[in-house]
Amino acid sequence: MIPYRDEKIQNAIAFFALNHKKKARRHLYQTYLYKYLAFLDFSSLKEQGFPVLGLTYKAMKKGPVPIEIYSNKEDTKKYKFVKDELGEFVVAKEKPNLDYFSPFEIELMEKLIEIYAAKWIVTNIMSEASHEAILAWRRTYYSRPNEIIDYSLEFEDDVFSKKQEQLTYQEEVFLTNKALAS
Repeated sequence: MIPYRDEKIQNAIAFFALNHKKKARRHLYQTYLYKYLAFLDFSSLKEQGFPVLGLTYKAMKKGPVPIEIYSNKEDTKKYKFVKDELGEFVVAKEKPNLDYFSPFEIELMEKLIEIYAAKWIVTNIMSEASHEAILAWRRTYYSRPNEIIDYSLEFEDDVFSKKQEQLTYQEEVFLTNKALAS
């Protein structure tokens, strides 16, 4: 269970909306948002053994899509979705409260903005990057397109069949958190 999960999700979205617009000088369209959130969760999983937000992702054609956000675009305290002729984008309604995040998580979010918030990075480039970087998406999409991505597929080996002494630190953390959530 992720403490303050809803607050973290709202503040992460506000962070990406505000900082993407500031650096790229254009709105954060929903495809970009979904990729930022997936990169945040799956990068954290690989490095720490657990996702920052723990969103549920579907393995869709353009990459992982967080279904909680995709299927619920109601205004929140921190952000709102707006439509224009190009599609839907996210606007931060107030500054994000970064007190909900660890220094590692903040650094990771800033790193993602540094990498992907550039005028020349279009949604196809970001989608391709998510295909390359997120092993769990590839494993799910190529065997069961549009199905829910199992976080455990991000690890090279089947973590459920490994002996305890063979587990990496990240795999141990993942399995411990999974057991505690059950």
